[in-house]
Amino acid sequence: MAGHPRPLSPHLQIYQRQLTSVTSILHRFTGIGLAVGLLYLVCWLTVAASGLDAFDRLQSFNGSIIGRPLLLGWTVAFFYHLLNGIRHLAWDAGWGFELPTAYKSGYAVLIGTAVLTIAAWVIGYYQMGAF
Repeated sequence: MAGHPRPLSPHLQIYQRQLTSVTSILHRFTGIGLAVGLLYLVCWLTVAASGLDAFDRLQSFNGSIIGRPLLLGWTVAFFYHLLNGIRHLAWDAGWGFELPTAYKSGYAVLIGTAVLTIAAWVIGYYQMGAF
């Protein structure tokens, strides 16, 4: 049957997306995003130590139309990775493997990410006196 073009293993086009697989993939992507964000944080600290002019330029970038979505994305990645990491720790302890529980905890991670991100940005703006 060498002439029949079938995939050798289950393929992404065959499987329907499930919350558990999507959250797993997002966990990996947010980990990469946090690593890139850590490099940006080191850059920010270096610029902050180098002088007021350089710091002001970087802060104006942070407030720009490009900088704010990047910072928002980093915030989302942070809270998602944190909450999903806690979920993985529960799995490592043997809790929450039942499919209904896995779905509930997955939705809790997504909702918690949204709530914590919004809360962090609202508190941040309130602290800066923007409200």
